[in-house]
Amino acid sequence: MSPFATITTQRPLLLVGCGRMGGALLAGWLERGLDPAAVRVIEPARHAVMQLPSSQVAAAASELPSGLMPSVVALAVKPQMMDGALSALPAFPGALILSIAAGKSLGYFRAHLGERAAVVRAMPNTPAAIGRGMTVAVANAHVDAPSRALAEALLSTVGKCAWIEDEALMDAVTAVSGSGPAYVFYLAECLAAAGIAAGLPDALSRTLAIETVAGAGALLAEPGADPQRLRQAVTSPAGTTAAALAVLMAETGLEPLLRQAVSAAAKRSRELG
Repeated sequence: MSPFATITTQRPLLLVGCGRMGGALLAGWLERGLDPAAVRVIEPARHAVMQLPSSQVAAAASELPSGLMPSVVALAVKPQMMDGALSALPAFPGALILSIAAGKSLGYFRAHLGERAAVVRAMPNTPAAIGRGMTVAVANAHVDAPSRALAEALLSTVGKCAWIEDEALMDAVTAVSGSGPAYVFYLAECLAAAGIAAGLPDALSRTLAIETVAGAGALLAEPGADPQRLRQAVTSPAGTTAAALAVLMAETGLEPLLRQAVSAAAKRSRELG
């Protein structure tokens, strides 16, 4: 049986927001076999939703068909737009609410949607756009086992999915995996700049940095990969890599700097929430 069997034309999935992340999710759902006819979308830039007939895309909630009863409402709007999006939506009793908006807590949705709303709060990251995302989710007490399984199936179409039971951990999740791709991109920037400083031509140094980071990431994605073992495998005693790691692994090196960075991001996530 399809993991999306409960999503039908009579009880469709309603996607609110189809930008970069919402669009990635929609593409993943359709690729994994979700019936396109069982999807409705609200997206102001309706012409940008190329995967569905225009009749299934509304520019605003007011354009939705009368009597629509979705089984899932996926909220993929920016956090600052969430108040307006929720206030425009009609009540959808019994629908699973799946939110990927950063900083919007389960308590926030309880206040806006009522005590009995079944809500899953999820934090994907940008590699979801190419199906290599990492998403962490937390559910409130009204999400039953089948709904949890459905949420995981929907989120897993764009990468891996993990669950936490303590919502307070979501700030640390945001700081590590939500913001984490930017740290890796900055590493590639810095590595390219260091190569240029060492005398490499700009274009070559940039290519070396990007391909090295991308290739190392691919090795990390292999089943059973361990970052420490991979690092040790490429580090010959008293060799060039060891000389560089002596700097990066010093008391004032990369680890304490990343701890500070993650702490700052987690603090900001709490403030935004």
